[in-house]
Amino acid sequence: MASTYSFDIVSDFDRQELVNAVDQTVREVSSRYDLKDTKTTVELGDTAITINTASEMTLDAVASILQQKAVKRNLSLKIFDYGKIEQASGNRVRQEITLKKGIAQDIAKQISKLIRDEFKKVQASIQGDAVRVTAKDKDELQLVIQRLKQEDLPVALQFTNYR
Repeated sequence: MASTYSFDIVSDFDRQELVNAVDQTVREVSSRYDLKDTKTTVELGDTAITINTASEMTLDAVASILQQKAVKRNLSLKIFDYGKIEQASGNRVRQEITLKKGIAQDIAKQISKLIRDEFKKVQASIQGDAVRVTAKDKDELQLVIQRLKQEDLPVALQFTNYR
């Protein structure tokens, strides 16, 4: 039996679920009456989604559809970082949505400080873009997870490698 237990706090998303959400968005845009003739494209890259469409109104509609599809596939809306709306050629508009992955250093420090302040028997260490939490008691780790789920952080958190 292990003397200490641990888990990692990460910010990640299921890439395949995101691919499916984008595909469903493209399918709905091509079949919806009000969006059918706008020649809208939704392209998924490695680090961003690019929406190119006829007007800001249709851009808002497409972004809303993408959000609905993402939520249905259990993806957090916190992974989307909306860029500014740019004018594209031919009186069209373009928006790039950056995909957030990993915990930034300042947020990791905020998480570890919260853990240190509220849980005296738990240690938190920052490891790259993740935070490792260790304790001698599994119940303490469960309390940390419950507390972090209540916190409203600007990133989506997942708890992995629980052992």
